[in-house]
This record gives sequence, structure tokens and C-alpha cells, in this order.
Amino acid sequence: MRTARRLASAAVAFALLGVFAAAAGAADPLPHHGVMAIDILLEPDAVMLQHAEANNARLLKAYPKGFALDAAHRPHITLVQRFVRTADLDALYAAVGKVFAATNVKAMKLEAFEYYYAPTGSTGVAGIVARPTPELLDLQRQVIAAAVPFTVETGTIAAFTAKHDDPATDAGLIDYVSTFVPKMTGEHFSPHVSIGVAPREVLDKMLAEPFEPFTFSPAGAAIYQLGPFGTAAKQLQEWR
Repeated sequence: MRTARRLASAAVAFALLGVFAAAAGAADPLPHHGVMAIDILLEPDAVMLQHAEANNARLLKAYPKGFALDAAHRPHITLVQRFVRTADLDALYAAVGKVFAATNVKAMKLEAFEYYYAPTGSTGVAGIVARPTPELLDLQRQVIAAAVPFTVETGTIAAFTAKHDDPATDAGLIDYVSTFVPKMTGEHFSPHVSIGVAPREVLDKMLAEPFEPFTFSPAGAAIYQLGPFGTAAKQLQEWR
């Protein structure tokens, strides 16, 4: 079964739709009331960025209302999303930093092998999917374990950089982050880089095309505060 079907869930759509609100969210952060929603992620190298940008331009041509890959819509591979105590952020950075210091992420070789998209009504958010390797899964496991002492079960929309106008969307986003572990980790982990949005008929044609696999590596790692739709909206810490 294609990844498009495996990931075509409302929860994934919440996480991916963040590309539309990142800039607004980062510019006007909400008071977080002691809890913050974060994304611990890997930043892809120039090889993946080249493929992502080429496909993004293609999708923008088909659907100008979509998003461009820029500072507010930074391509990335999510390892884990969590609610954490803001008072513990420095300790979290130190704990997660030890994991990244002991792991040469730049030496990881990941294979991009297909396109997918998560339906969002008449449109969909597309991405390039990589195969989860044992090394990547182990890194995810270590990062999750390092974050556990600073993690809380859930939070409110105030944990994000901004809220959404739709309370139902906010509730879905909160649930997505609250249940990221275990629903999107381990055997359920599907590493991917989002590349744009377009009408579903355009994306169906894209998925039907042959995909030439390519190899890429992470260029670094970072922690971001999540935006109102689940985007990596505000950089908090980075490791290169």
C-alpha cells in the first residue's frame, strides 16, 4: 500500500498543514503558561533540499495559493513532537544534545523512495518519504528517552506559537502532539520532508509517475516550537 494511504489521516494532516501559518505564528507567540509544544527534528542536506525545492516550484506552478519553501517553511524530518515544561528547556537541550553529540547524523544515509500526500479536503500536502533505517529508529528512540523527564502528557493551544481560529482544529492538533508517541514512532514512523500543497488531482498524477530513488543525509538537528497547525515555526536550539 502506498504511503499516501498509510498517512492519509486527520492527525497527519494537522501536522503537515502547519506550512500555511508558520510565519504568522512565529511573529506573534502566545504566552505558553509553563508548557511548550516542540518538534525535535533533523534538517536535510543540499541533496534533499534540491529535490524538495524543485518539486515545490512545480506544485506552486500548479497551485499558486500553496506555500514556498523559505525560512518560515523550513524542510525537515520530524523525529518527535512533545509537550514539555518550559522551565526545563535548558535541561532538555542538554539531554537531547548529548544524544546528537554521540550520533554522527551527517553520516546517516537515507533513501528517498516515493512521494505521498495527506489529503486536506480538495487539496493535499505532499512530501518525499524516506525509508526508516535501524540507525534512524534508534536515534528516535534515544531522543524520546532523553526528553521523557521533561515531558508532560498534554497541553493547551497556548503551548504553540499561535492559536487557530477553529477550536476543533486546535483540539485535533493538541491530540496529535499528545499521542505522537506512540502513534507516529517506532514501527509507525514514516520519515518525510514536506514539499508543497496542490489539488488532489494534481497530486494523484504526481504519485502515479515513476519515482527515481536518491540518497541523502541529515545536515544537522534542531528543536523548534510548534506553530498553530503543527509546523516547526520557531527555532529554539540547533546542532550542526
